[in-house]
Amino acid sequence: MAGCAAKVGSAGKSRSDMIPVAPALRQHAADPQLPAAPPPRWQQLWREAVRDPRELLTLLGLEGAVTDISEAAAQQFPLRVPRGFVAKMRHGDPHDPLLRQVLPLDDEMKPMPGFAFDAVGDAAAKAADGVIRKYQGRALLVTTGSCAVHCRYCFRRHFDYASETAAADHWREAVDLIRADAGLDEVILSGGDPWSLSTAKLTELTDALADVPHLKRLRIHTRLPVVLPERVDAPLLAWIRSLPWPVTVVLHANHANEIDCSVRQACRALRATGATLLNQAVLLRGVNDSVDALAALSERSHEAGVLPYYLHQLDRVQGAAHFEVGDDEARQLHGALAARLSGYLVPRLVREVAGDPGKRPL
Repeated sequence: MAGCAAKVGSAGKSRSDMIPVAPALRQHAADPQLPAAPPPRWQQLWREAVRDPRELLTLLGLEGAVTDISEAAAQQFPLRVPRGFVAKMRHGDPHDPLLRQVLPLDDEMKPMPGFAFDAVGDAAAKAADGVIRKYQGRALLVTTGSCAVHCRYCFRRHFDYASETAAADHWREAVDLIRADAGLDEVILSGGDPWSLSTAKLTELTDALADVPHLKRLRIHTRLPVVLPERVDAPLLAWIRSLPWPVTVVLHANHANEIDCSVRQACRALRATGATLLNQAVLLRGVNDSVDALAALSERSHEAGVLPYYLHQLDRVQGAAHFEVGDDEARQLHGALAARLSGYLVPRLVREVAGDPGKRPL
Protein backbone atom coordinates (compact mmCIF):
# COMPACT_ATOMS: atom_id res chain seq x y z
CA MET A 1 0.00 0.00 0.00
CA ALA A 2 1.26 3.46 -0.85
CA GLY A 3 2.38 5.67 1.99
CA CYS A 4 3.72 2.95 4.27
CA ALA A 5 7.21 3.44 5.58
CA ALA A 6 9.61 0.55 5.09
CA LYS A 7 10.06 -1.67 8.12
CA VAL A 8 13.54 -1.44 9.62
CA GLY A 9 15.19 -4.59 10.96
CA SER A 10 17.46 -4.92 13.94
CA ALA A 11 20.55 -4.42 11.73
CA GLY A 12 19.22 -1.03 10.58
CA LYS A 13 18.43 -2.20 7.07
CA SER A 14 14.99 -1.91 5.56
CA ARG A 15 13.50 -5.39 5.42
CA SER A 16 12.06 -4.52 2.03
CA ASP A 17 15.64 -3.99 0.80
CA MET A 18 16.38 -7.63 1.56
CA ILE A 19 13.63 -8.98 -0.71
CA PRO A 20 14.32 -9.22 -4.46
CA VAL A 21 12.63 -6.50 -6.51
CA ALA A 22 11.15 -7.05 -9.95
CA PRO A 23 13.55 -5.93 -12.75
CA ALA A 24 11.13 -3.36 -14.16
CA LEU A 25 10.81 -1.70 -10.76
CA ARG A 26 14.59 -1.67 -10.29
CA GLN A 27 14.94 0.06 -13.67
CA HIS A 28 12.49 2.79 -12.70
CA ALA A 29 14.19 3.29 -9.35
CA ALA A 30 17.58 3.68 -11.03
CA ASP A 31 16.43 6.21 -13.66
CA PRO A 32 14.59 9.26 -12.25
CA GLN A 33 13.79 10.41 -15.80
CA LEU A 34 11.36 7.53 -16.27
CA PRO A 35 7.75 8.00 -15.14
CA ALA A 36 6.92 6.47 -11.77
CA ALA A 37 6.23 2.76 -12.03
CA PRO A 38 2.77 1.65 -10.90
CA PRO A 39 2.71 -0.63 -7.89
CA PRO A 40 2.56 -4.34 -8.76
CA ARG A 41 -0.93 -5.78 -9.01
CA TRP A 42 -1.78 -8.34 -6.37
CA GLN A 43 -1.79 -11.13 -8.96
CA GLN A 44 1.85 -10.40 -9.81
CA LEU A 45 2.82 -10.41 -6.15
CA TRP A 46 0.95 -13.70 -5.77
CA ARG A 47 2.98 -15.26 -8.59
CA GLU A 48 6.24 -14.00 -7.08
CA ALA A 49 5.66 -15.75 -3.74
CA VAL A 50 8.58 -17.68 -2.23
CA ARG A 51 8.14 -21.42 -2.76
CA ASP A 52 11.57 -22.83 -1.92
CA PRO A 53 12.39 -23.24 1.79
CA ARG A 54 16.08 -22.66 1.12
CA GLU A 55 15.38 -19.42 -0.72
CA LEU A 56 13.30 -18.30 2.24
CA LEU A 57 16.15 -19.00 4.66
CA THR A 58 18.62 -17.22 2.36
CA LEU A 59 16.42 -14.12 2.27
CA LEU A 60 16.44 -14.10 6.07
CA GLY A 61 20.19 -14.67 6.43
CA LEU A 62 19.61 -18.14 7.91
CA GLU A 63 21.59 -20.33 5.53
CA GLY A 64 22.72 -23.34 7.54
CA ALA A 65 20.99 -22.12 10.71
CA VAL A 66 17.95 -24.40 10.35
CA THR A 67 18.78 -28.09 10.00
CA ASP A 68 15.34 -29.71 10.35
CA ILE A 69 13.75 -28.57 7.09
CA SER A 70 11.66 -31.40 5.66
CA GLU A 71 11.62 -32.04 1.91
CA ALA A 72 8.87 -34.60 2.47
CA ALA A 73 6.68 -32.07 4.29
CA ALA A 74 7.28 -29.52 1.55
CA GLN A 75 6.21 -32.06 -1.07
CA GLN A 76 3.10 -33.05 0.88
CA PHE A 77 2.10 -29.44 1.59
CA PRO A 78 4.24 -27.00 -0.45
CA LEU A 79 5.69 -23.87 1.03
CA ARG A 80 4.13 -20.66 -0.25
CA VAL A 81 4.62 -17.22 1.29
CA PRO A 82 4.34 -13.73 -0.25
CA ARG A 83 7.54 -11.71 -0.21
CA GLY A 84 5.80 -8.88 1.62
CA PHE A 85 5.06 -11.27 4.48
CA VAL A 86 8.69 -12.45 4.43
CA ALA A 87 9.69 -8.79 4.83
CA LYS A 88 7.95 -8.75 8.22
CA MET A 89 10.13 -11.58 9.55
CA ARG A 90 13.13 -10.83 11.74
CA HIS A 91 16.37 -11.15 9.80
CA GLY A 92 18.74 -13.71 11.29
CA ASP A 93 16.19 -15.13 13.76
CA PRO A 94 15.43 -18.84 13.22
CA HIS A 95 12.71 -18.61 15.90
CA ASP A 96 10.81 -15.73 14.31
CA PRO A 97 7.08 -16.32 14.98
CA LEU A 98 6.07 -15.56 11.39
CA LEU A 99 8.74 -17.84 9.94
CA ARG A 100 7.63 -20.68 12.21
CA GLN A 101 4.13 -20.53 10.74
CA VAL A 102 5.28 -21.27 7.18
CA LEU A 103 8.54 -23.28 7.27
CA PRO A 104 8.12 -27.06 6.63
CA LEU A 105 9.94 -29.03 9.33
CA ASP A 106 10.67 -32.68 10.16
CA ASP A 107 8.11 -32.58 12.99
CA GLU A 108 5.30 -32.51 10.44
CA MET A 109 6.11 -36.01 9.22
CA LYS A 110 5.86 -37.69 12.65
CA PRO A 111 2.47 -39.45 12.98
CA MET A 112 0.82 -38.48 16.27
CA PRO A 113 -2.01 -40.33 18.05
CA GLY A 114 -5.17 -38.26 18.26
CA PHE A 115 -4.30 -36.20 15.18
CA ALA A 116 -6.36 -36.85 12.04
CA PHE A 117 -6.43 -35.94 8.37
CA ASP A 118 -9.93 -34.45 8.76
CA ALA A 119 -9.59 -32.78 12.14
CA VAL A 120 -12.91 -30.92 12.23
CA GLY A 121 -15.32 -33.34 10.54
CA ASP A 122 -15.66 -31.57 7.20
CA ALA A 123 -16.41 -34.81 5.36
CA ALA A 124 -19.30 -35.75 7.64
CA ALA A 125 -20.81 -32.27 7.28
CA LYS A 126 -20.77 -32.21 3.48
CA ALA A 127 -24.12 -31.12 2.02
CA ALA A 128 -22.99 -30.83 -1.62
CA ASP A 129 -19.71 -30.43 -3.48
CA GLY A 130 -17.87 -27.68 -1.60
CA VAL A 131 -20.81 -26.99 0.73
CA ILE A 132 -20.42 -27.74 4.45
CA ARG A 133 -23.35 -27.62 6.89
CA LYS A 134 -22.19 -27.81 10.51
CA TYR A 135 -24.18 -25.15 12.32
CA GLN A 136 -27.83 -24.13 12.37
CA GLY A 137 -28.70 -21.47 9.78
CA ARG A 138 -25.26 -21.34 8.15
CA ALA A 139 -23.74 -22.81 5.01
CA LEU A 140 -20.00 -22.70 4.41
CA LEU A 141 -18.78 -22.65 0.82
CA VAL A 142 -15.33 -24.01 0.06
CA THR A 143 -14.80 -21.49 -2.72
CA THR A 144 -11.29 -22.53 -3.78
CA GLY A 145 -8.26 -24.48 -2.65
CA SER A 146 -5.87 -21.61 -3.31
CA CYS A 147 -4.20 -19.56 -0.58
CA ALA A 148 -1.57 -16.84 -0.76
CA VAL A 149 0.24 -18.44 2.18
CA HIS A 150 0.42 -22.05 3.31
CA CYS A 151 0.22 -22.13 7.10
CA ARG A 152 1.76 -25.32 8.44
CA TYR A 153 -1.00 -25.79 11.06
CA CYS A 154 -3.84 -25.51 8.49
CA PHE A 155 -6.72 -27.83 9.40
CA ARG A 156 -7.45 -28.34 5.68
CA ARG A 157 -3.88 -29.17 4.65
CA HIS A 158 -5.10 -32.67 3.60
CA PHE A 159 -8.44 -31.54 2.11
CA ASP A 160 -9.35 -32.82 -1.36
CA TYR A 161 -9.90 -29.47 -3.03
CA ALA A 162 -9.76 -30.99 -6.50
CA SER A 163 -13.16 -32.60 -6.00
CA GLU A 164 -14.63 -30.39 -3.28
CA THR A 165 -15.13 -26.81 -4.46
CA ALA A 166 -18.42 -24.95 -4.55
CA ALA A 167 -17.30 -23.00 -7.64
CA ALA A 168 -17.88 -25.99 -9.92
CA ASP A 169 -20.48 -25.43 -12.65
CA HIS A 170 -20.68 -21.69 -11.91
CA TRP A 171 -21.73 -22.31 -8.28
CA ARG A 172 -24.98 -23.89 -9.46
CA GLU A 173 -25.25 -26.80 -6.99
CA ALA A 174 -24.23 -24.66 -4.02
CA VAL A 175 -26.64 -21.84 -4.83
CA ASP A 176 -29.50 -24.25 -5.53
CA LEU A 177 -28.98 -25.88 -2.13
CA ILE A 178 -29.01 -22.51 -0.35
CA ARG A 179 -32.07 -21.34 -2.25
CA ALA A 180 -33.97 -24.53 -1.40
CA ASP A 181 -33.35 -24.30 2.36
CA ALA A 182 -35.28 -21.44 3.95
CA GLY A 183 -33.57 -22.18 7.26
CA LEU A 184 -30.26 -20.85 5.91
CA ASP A 185 -29.79 -17.15 6.58
CA GLU A 186 -25.98 -16.82 6.47
CA VAL A 187 -23.40 -17.87 3.88
CA ILE A 188 -19.75 -18.18 4.85
CA LEU A 189 -17.10 -17.96 2.14
CA SER A 190 -14.06 -20.03 3.03
CA GLY A 191 -11.45 -22.14 1.29
CA GLY A 192 -8.53 -22.02 0.70
CA ASP A 193 -8.97 -18.27 0.68
CA PRO A 194 -12.02 -16.86 -1.11
CA TRP A 195 -10.17 -13.65 -1.96
CA SER A 196 -7.68 -15.62 -4.00
CA LEU A 197 -10.49 -15.74 -6.57
CA SER A 198 -10.80 -12.91 -9.06
CA THR A 199 -13.30 -10.22 -8.18
CA ALA A 200 -15.24 -11.21 -11.31
CA LYS A 201 -15.60 -14.76 -9.97
CA LEU A 202 -16.74 -13.46 -6.59
CA THR A 203 -19.28 -11.25 -8.33
CA GLU A 204 -20.59 -14.26 -10.25
CA LEU A 205 -21.27 -16.01 -6.94
CA THR A 206 -22.90 -13.11 -5.12
CA ASP A 207 -25.02 -12.23 -8.16
CA ALA A 208 -26.34 -15.80 -8.05
CA LEU A 209 -27.08 -15.50 -4.32
CA ALA A 210 -28.72 -12.08 -4.59
CA ASP A 211 -32.17 -13.47 -5.35
CA VAL A 212 -32.22 -15.83 -2.33
CA PRO A 213 -34.89 -14.13 -0.18
CA HIS A 214 -33.96 -15.74 3.15
CA LEU A 215 -30.25 -14.86 2.99
CA LYS A 216 -29.51 -12.15 5.59
CA ARG A 217 -25.74 -12.07 6.06
CA LEU A 218 -22.49 -12.79 4.23
CA ARG A 219 -19.33 -13.74 6.10
CA ILE A 220 -15.89 -13.98 4.50
CA HIS A 221 -12.93 -15.76 6.10
CA THR A 222 -9.69 -14.52 4.59
CA ARG A 223 -5.99 -14.17 5.42
CA LEU A 224 -5.15 -12.12 2.32
CA PRO A 225 -5.48 -8.62 3.87
CA VAL A 226 -2.81 -9.74 6.35
CA VAL A 227 -0.38 -11.62 4.10
CA LEU A 228 -1.09 -9.85 0.78
CA PRO A 229 -2.83 -6.55 1.60
CA GLU A 230 -2.54 -5.43 -2.04
CA ARG A 231 -5.50 -7.72 -2.70
CA VAL A 232 -7.71 -5.05 -1.12
CA ASP A 233 -7.92 -3.05 -4.34
CA ALA A 234 -10.57 -0.76 -5.83
CA PRO A 235 -12.54 -3.51 -7.64
CA LEU A 236 -12.74 -5.63 -4.48
CA LEU A 237 -13.92 -2.66 -2.41
CA ALA A 238 -16.52 -1.79 -5.04
CA TRP A 239 -17.75 -5.39 -4.97
CA ILE A 240 -18.21 -5.28 -1.18
CA ARG A 241 -20.11 -1.97 -1.41
CA SER A 242 -22.45 -3.48 -4.01
CA LEU A 243 -23.54 -6.41 -1.85
CA PRO A 244 -27.13 -6.36 -0.58
CA TRP A 245 -26.32 -7.93 2.83
CA PRO A 246 -24.35 -6.88 5.89
CA VAL A 247 -20.80 -8.20 5.39
CA THR A 248 -18.47 -9.50 8.10
CA VAL A 249 -14.84 -10.08 7.19
CA VAL A 250 -13.04 -12.47 9.55
CA LEU A 251 -9.29 -11.96 9.25
CA HIS A 252 -6.60 -14.32 10.50
CA ALA A 253 -3.54 -12.86 12.21
CA ASN A 254 -1.68 -14.81 14.88
CA HIS A 255 1.02 -12.34 15.90
CA ALA A 256 1.22 -8.57 16.24
CA ASN A 257 4.16 -8.43 13.79
CA GLU A 258 1.79 -9.48 11.00
CA ILE A 259 -0.14 -6.21 11.31
CA ASP A 260 1.94 -3.42 9.76
CA CYS A 261 1.13 -0.16 8.00
CA SER A 262 -0.01 -1.84 4.79
CA VAL A 263 -2.38 -4.13 6.70
CA ARG A 264 -3.79 -1.18 8.66
CA GLN A 265 -4.45 0.66 5.40
CA ALA A 266 -6.19 -2.38 3.94
CA CYS A 267 -8.35 -2.67 7.06
CA ARG A 268 -9.19 1.03 6.93
CA ALA A 269 -10.35 0.64 3.32
CA LEU A 270 -12.44 -2.41 4.21
CA ARG A 271 -14.10 -0.62 7.12
CA ALA A 272 -14.96 2.28 4.82
CA THR A 273 -17.20 -0.11 2.84
CA GLY A 274 -19.29 -0.70 5.97
CA ALA A 275 -17.91 -4.20 6.58
CA THR A 276 -17.41 -5.44 10.13
CA LEU A 277 -13.86 -6.71 10.75
CA LEU A 278 -13.05 -9.48 13.23
CA ASN A 279 -9.86 -11.43 13.87
CA GLN A 280 -9.52 -15.07 14.76
CA ALA A 281 -6.16 -16.42 15.81
CA VAL A 282 -4.86 -19.90 16.55
CA LEU A 283 -2.92 -20.51 19.76
CA LEU A 284 0.42 -21.83 18.49
CA ARG A 285 3.44 -23.11 20.37
CA GLY A 286 6.44 -20.94 19.58
CA VAL A 287 4.33 -18.26 17.89
CA ASN A 288 1.96 -16.61 20.37
CA ASP A 289 1.96 -18.83 23.48
CA SER A 290 2.65 -16.02 25.94
CA VAL A 291 0.47 -13.37 27.54
CA ASP A 292 2.68 -10.63 26.10
CA ALA A 293 2.29 -11.95 22.54
CA LEU A 294 -1.48 -12.39 22.85
CA ALA A 295 -1.96 -8.96 24.41
CA ALA A 296 0.12 -7.31 21.69
CA LEU A 297 -1.93 -9.09 19.02
CA SER A 298 -5.24 -7.91 20.51
CA GLU A 299 -4.02 -4.35 20.91
CA ARG A 300 -2.51 -4.19 17.41
CA SER A 301 -5.70 -5.67 15.93
CA HIS A 302 -7.86 -3.10 17.68
CA GLU A 303 -5.60 -0.27 16.50
CA ALA A 304 -6.27 -1.52 12.96
CA GLY A 305 -10.03 -1.44 13.58
CA VAL A 306 -10.34 -5.22 13.91
CA LEU A 307 -12.11 -6.69 16.93
CA PRO A 308 -10.53 -9.80 18.52
CA TYR A 309 -13.07 -12.60 18.01
CA TYR A 310 -11.76 -16.12 18.59
CA LEU A 311 -8.58 -17.60 19.95
CA HIS A 312 -8.74 -21.16 18.63
CA GLN A 313 -7.14 -24.13 20.19
CA LEU A 314 -5.23 -25.99 17.49
CA ASP A 315 -7.31 -28.22 15.23
CA ARG A 316 -5.63 -31.61 15.68
CA VAL A 317 -4.64 -32.24 12.07
CA GLN A 318 -1.80 -34.60 11.21
CA GLY A 319 1.37 -32.60 10.69
CA ALA A 320 0.63 -29.85 13.22
CA ALA A 321 1.16 -31.53 16.61
CA HIS A 322 4.33 -29.54 17.32
CA PHE A 323 2.21 -26.37 17.47
CA GLU A 324 -0.14 -27.65 20.17
CA VAL A 325 -0.59 -25.87 23.51
CA GLY A 326 -2.36 -27.95 26.17
CA ASP A 327 -5.82 -26.94 27.35
CA ASP A 328 -4.71 -26.19 30.92
CA GLU A 329 -1.94 -23.89 29.69
CA ALA A 330 -4.33 -22.29 27.23
CA ARG A 331 -6.83 -21.52 30.00
CA GLN A 332 -4.08 -20.01 32.16
CA LEU A 333 -2.93 -17.79 29.29
CA HIS A 334 -6.49 -16.73 28.53
CA GLY A 335 -7.18 -15.93 32.17
CA ALA A 336 -4.05 -13.81 32.42
CA LEU A 337 -5.01 -12.05 29.18
CA ALA A 338 -8.47 -11.26 30.58
CA ALA A 339 -6.86 -9.85 33.72
CA ARG A 340 -4.66 -7.54 31.65
CA LEU A 341 -6.95 -6.23 28.90
CA SER A 342 -10.35 -4.61 28.60
CA GLY A 343 -13.05 -7.20 27.97
CA TYR A 344 -13.64 -6.23 24.35
CA LEU A 345 -9.97 -6.95 23.60
CA VAL A 346 -10.15 -10.52 24.89
CA PRO A 347 -11.07 -13.10 22.23
CA ARG A 348 -13.12 -16.14 23.20
CA LEU A 349 -11.00 -19.24 23.77
CA VAL A 350 -12.64 -22.04 21.80
CA ARG A 351 -12.10 -25.40 20.19
CA GLU A 352 -13.92 -26.85 17.20
CA VAL A 353 -15.14 -30.38 17.87
CA ALA A 354 -16.63 -32.43 15.05
CA GLY A 355 -20.37 -32.85 15.57
CA ASP A 356 -20.79 -30.01 18.08
CA PRO A 357 -23.54 -27.48 17.29
CA GLY A 358 -21.05 -24.60 17.63
CA LYS A 359 -17.56 -23.71 18.80
CA ARG A 360 -16.86 -25.24 22.20
CA PRO A 361 -15.80 -22.60 24.77
CA LEU A 362 -12.84 -23.52 26.97
